[in-house]
Amino acid sequence: MVYTTGSSVDGFTLDPTMGEFLLSHPDIKTPDRSMYVSINEGNSAHFDSGTRKYLEYLKTPDAETGRPYSARYIGSLVADFHRNLMKGGIFLYPAAPRAKLRLVYEAIPLAFIAEQAGGAASDGERRIMDIQPSELHEKTALAIGNREDVAMYARFLKNN
Repeated sequence: MVYTTGSSVDGFTLDPTMGEFLLSHPDIKTPDRSMYVSINEGNSAHFDSGTRKYLEYLKTPDAETGRPYSARYIGSLVADFHRNLMKGGIFLYPAAPRAKLRLVYEAIPLAFIAEQAGGAASDGERRIMDIQPSELHEKTALAIGNREDVAMYARFLKNN
């Protein structure tokens, strides 16, 4: 279980012998350098050109920037986010073929955790935490991970 009250992010692990969650990962910080990209490339035919170019960039070897990234996609937002929170990486769910993630009860809560751990979350244009929901089940694109990768993804989208 990962928890924040707005000042730090802490991880707790269930001890089944006690039936209690114990603090196992105090003050989690998202690594500055990434290792992983999490995206469903099965939808790549529908991705915008900025997303396609960003993925090609991440796959291009470059020792100085730590590329290529490893692709890790479980298909579960929470599991992919948790791995990237702990080990570094970016999770992408572009708007194409269609935005699917719910802003109010998926993107915003995870964005809050990401930011408290030193990361960032965006829809590609705006910070997720700055988006004012217009309806309960509103859907959004999501890029979430370390600050540098989220900002770079936004630049790829803007320049295409």
